[in-house]
Amino acid sequence: MAAKWAQKTVVIPAQRRGCHLITPKILREIESDLAGFKCGLAHFFLQHTSASLTINENYDSDVQADTETFLNKIVPEGRSASLEAHYGRT
Repeated sequence: MAAKWAQKTVVIPAQRRGCHLITPKILREIESDLAGFKCGLAHFFLQHTSASLTINENYDSDVQADTETFLNKIVPEGRSASLEAHYGRT
């Protein structure tokens, strides 16, 4: 049996700073492409310099709040922070 693959570009609208749950949006966009797959591997490529992707268990909404609290502490709003600025020169 030949390998089967699918590729899809999903555009997520710009969001305010923070942690955002995008799983439902991605699933809606790719569900028709998943027909016929029983298992597989997904690759995600973010085409934005200030975006990042984390994969977290979403059982408890505290995870998202805790992650956002941590990120706001290490890189406060309106401040350009670097490891040197935060921890000093090493």
